[in-house]
Amino acid sequence: MAVILITGALGQLGNELKVVSGNYLGYEFIFTDKDELDITSYEKVKQFIETSRPDWVINCAAYNLVDKAESEPAIADLINSIAVKNISEAVKGSECRFIHISSDYVFDGNSNIPYTESSPTGPMGAYGRSKLAGELEALHHHGSMVIRTSWLYSSFGTNFVKTIINKGKEKGLLKVVFDQIGSPTYAADLASAIMHIVAGVIRNQTAFNAGMYHYSNEGVCSCYDFATEIINETGIVCKIIPVHSSEYPSTARRPFYSVLSKSKIKETYNLEIPHWRASLAKCIKLLI
Repeated sequence: MAVILITGALGQLGNELKVVSGNYLGYEFIFTDKDELDITSYEKVKQFIETSRPDWVINCAAYNLVDKAESEPAIADLINSIAVKNISEAVKGSECRFIHISSDYVFDGNSNIPYTESSPTGPMGAYGRSKLAGELEALHHHGSMVIRTSWLYSSFGTNFVKTIINKGKEKGLLKVVFDQIGSPTYAADLASAIMHIVAGVIRNQTAFNAGMYHYSNEGVCSCYDFATEIINETGIVCKIIPVHSSEYPSTARRPFYSVLSKSKIKETYNLEIPHWRASLAKCIKLLI
């Protein structure tokens, strides 16, 4: 029986993996968050892995407070980089596969074509730098797979979709930036894709190919487009006005363009990825 250890189980992706795990009854899942496993401690990680002996580790834990990271970069680095190093070191030399989740924020956002896995990185803030450092740590293990994703949302946790719904109900008008372009990612789709990959390898239907990959839903939109679709899907009476990012200055700079090319993961693991509008509709049905 394959043993699959998930860290960061209380986050959006971790919770979605709990849901999808119900479709994989032949596997043993170990869901942990910081109370069960402090991944910032190498000794605790090493001991936990030696005891549980997982065949797979899926790291969903992350520090994702983009603005706050500017004032506490050491904490962002501790969770997004040092903790990843702890896991990578603990499984190094073993046959355990390690899947680590990263972010579009490793790029500078100055492109006008989708970023591939080999595109030059250039994070603009402390959060992005910590995520990039974490990628490098993960890949020190020969059996590691890093998946960069973007604009993650879910029926769990706090995210853009829930914020727009809540503010839309409170106000009759919202201003949303139109000059930040990307692809939303429904965490349930990413969780299903991860388990599709894991199960395919376990069943010897797919070869495990370590390295860097990108995953988001199909399609491209601005934050304004995304917010407009959220309001339309919910039926909330609220006007959305497009504005420049300069009207909403933030502590950390956001990439203006963060569309990820998904060709590699689709071809390597035979994945079909839903369009962001279809996935948004599924999520909203769970929220209203």
